[in-house]
Amino acid sequence: MADSKLPSGIDRVVGQRIRWRRKELKLTQEKLGEQLGLTFQQVQKYEKGVNRISAGRLFELSTVMGVPVTYFFDGAESFLDGGATAVAEGDGEDVQAPVITSEVLDLIAAFQKIEDQSLRKSLLATVQAAASAFDGKAQAED
Repeated sequence: MADSKLPSGIDRVVGQRIRWRRKELKLTQEKLGEQLGLTFQQVQKYEKGVNRISAGRLFELSTVMGVPVTYFFDGAESFLDGGATAVAEGDGEDVQAPVITSEVLDLIAAFQKIEDQSLRKSLLATVQAAASAFDGKAQAED
């Protein structure tokens, strides 16, 4: 564990989870900031993982956002041992922990709105097939 008070990979994961939940709730950074007594810039810094979040502030966030505090740590396990990079099994190449972009958030939000389970499964299979085809093409070019 580092002695530094600088933000770490876990701070970035927590920030991504804050952003994800804020978007799920359809809140702007400004609205969330108002609910917490912060400026939108401070919310922005938390979401980017630039500023660390105190335990008290994290508790406030969980209350305002209607999730348990543990929600913000989903995915943080990969940062506990060895930092932000995990080694892929089998090939020995480094794989970066996923970054949740606004596109990914939009995709997840849209997917969650689909109530028809068979349609969801079909779309998931299509996306997985496209990703697999792209991965195979990228490996062939190497």
